[in-house]
Amino acid sequence: MRNKKILAPYGSWKSPITTELIVSESVGFGDIVIDGEDIYWSEMRPSEGGRYVIVKQEPNGCRTDITPPTFNARTKVHEYGGGSFSVMKKIVFFSNFSDGRVYKSIPDTTAPKPITPISNDLRYADFEISPRGAQIIAVREDHSKSGEPANTLVSMDPKKVSPGTIVASGADFYSTPTFSPDGSQLAWIQWDHPNMPWDTTELWIADITENGEVTNKLRLRTEEGESICHPAWSPSGVLHYISDESGWWNIYQFKSGKRMNLTPIEAEFTQPQWGLGVRYYGFTTDDKIICAMNEKGSWSLAILDIPTKKLEKVAAPFTEVTRSGIKVSKNRVVIGAGSPDVPHSIYLYTPHQELTEIKRSNELRISSNSFSNPEFVEFPTTNELTAYGFFYPPWNPSFQGMKGELPPLLVLSHGGPTGSATSTLDLQKQFWTSRGFGVLDVNYGGSTGFGTSYRRRLNGKWGIVDVDDCINGAKFLVERGDADRNRLVIRGNSAGGYTTLAALTFTNMFQAGASYYGISDLSALAKETHKFESRYCDSMVGPYPEMKTVYEKRSPIFHTELLSCPVILFQGLEDQIVLPNQAEKMVEELKAKGIPVAYISFEGEQHGFRKSETIKRALEAELYFYSQILQFQPEEKIDPLIIFNME
Repeated sequence: MRNKKILAPYGSWKSPITTELIVSESVGFGDIVIDGEDIYWSEMRPSEGGRYVIVKQEPNGCRTDITPPTFNARTKVHEYGGGSFSVMKKIVFFSNFSDGRVYKSIPDTTAPKPITPISNDLRYADFEISPRGAQIIAVREDHSKSGEPANTLVSMDPKKVSPGTIVASGADFYSTPTFSPDGSQLAWIQWDHPNMPWDTTELWIADITENGEVTNKLRLRTEEGESICHPAWSPSGVLHYISDESGWWNIYQFKSGKRMNLTPIEAEFTQPQWGLGVRYYGFTTDDKIICAMNEKGSWSLAILDIPTKKLEKVAAPFTEVTRSGIKVSKNRVVIGAGSPDVPHSIYLYTPHQELTEIKRSNELRISSNSFSNPEFVEFPTTNELTAYGFFYPPWNPSFQGMKGELPPLLVLSHGGPTGSATSTLDLQKQFWTSRGFGVLDVNYGGSTGFGTSYRRRLNGKWGIVDVDDCINGAKFLVERGDADRNRLVIRGNSAGGYTTLAALTFTNMFQAGASYYGISDLSALAKETHKFESRYCDSMVGPYPEMKTVYEKRSPIFHTELLSCPVILFQGLEDQIVLPNQAEKMVEELKAKGIPVAYISFEGEQHGFRKSETIKRALEAELYFYSQILQFQPEEKIDPLIIFNME
């Protein structure tokens, strides 16, 4: 006989997904690398204060932490980092977060040894080791002079301590240095302000002499509005890359001075290049590519036969390839991926064999019956266009809502804004659905995975298109009968925090909202943020200060008189991307105007929370905040929160 469900108000359900469960034994995955038969990855451990650890797995399954407890294998190049380590013949080269130096870790030695000098000004990332191991090319960021840091490509001798010799300079940004198989050529990507890497980039190649000098530099591709990334050489030395020339990020071959689109379909074979070091395709033979492909937010693993351009999907249990990407060698592929019932995980694929799961980001095995399954939704939005999202209905195997009651809806606006919502199991989303909230994760115009024109919907219209899509997504679910019109809340982090604050300020759709290190002043973002994003707003809003009035018109901080619903803000005090003063100014304005507002700041946290105690406190505080606004009683006991101007 089936157990009868308990009737209880939405929001008050007793959930098996606690904050302790979310952070306990959980890790975040970063870079992945293949070295011979060994697999390496970096994992961020909240239980160790957010430290990044390089882990090696041998063919027999034996795992070893490569970086000792005093090291943190993370880089801050472009502030978002990525490409923090590389490996050749079991020697690991990595960037250490605390001092920015590059170290090498040799098996059976006592401690990693530095190969760059002591300096508080130099940062390194995206390491590419030459085929013979005699040279490392890396992206270097130099903060030694006033103004913006200088980004270059440098060559380093792995046997000496030196800051590296500059081999390419003059551009504002560099990424993805890539040696040809025989080490005679180098390819890379570069771009300049005001472009972001998903706007306009350049593909360059150069010759490498026997003594490692970089000569005969040649720009191969640069068309205004063409985003190129991920140069890669076939085993015989033919250059390939990804470009959105067709309107989709497809794989191209560059041979005998001619380019050929190998995947001329409406699918994307990469993600936006927020971080360094990631790849989404690679070669098993001269004629075979293993690649990840995204079709309307659903990812697949596929084998591309180059001569025929035939794509054959590999049966796989995942729906997303994460920002860890994929790495390919002759006989193995390592993939960062996830699905609605499996969190971000690392998989091993050996061609012609089944996928093997290596490690999950959360090893706690919870019955899939506890999870809400996402529904891919398409809904009408402004200007007779269509937007997309993933809807997670409230679900708990032990509870159901009261008769006649509709659930509250939490609308999620992702960061970036050039990012995307995904369907991979996220215990933080399930935290809400298991308590009786519906969750809509919106892929608003500007999101990736839907082609270049969709990605560019936000150009000049940030704070308009994204807000409209979040509102129209909520309306769609209300009209469908999936949500209570009077209990709609919105939440976002970073750029999604801006969308949240703008939606709360300039519309009356939502009853409350939560901003995680969100932007309240676009002018301050343009003037104060780091180099990588310092001109991002040129395309999303317009050039600054020429269009200062538009910046102020769309900045919630200047229009708090329009905001009448409660807001909670969370902020890391070491954030260099969205400075804490933005949240602090917003809080003071709302307090002065009598609007209910709560604020929690966290020492030692940057842009994105990494510590267990921070993640727990923020989630619990947000739940408490909504319970006070929407008038429900959470099942668990939560430390109270000060909400200013709340009667």
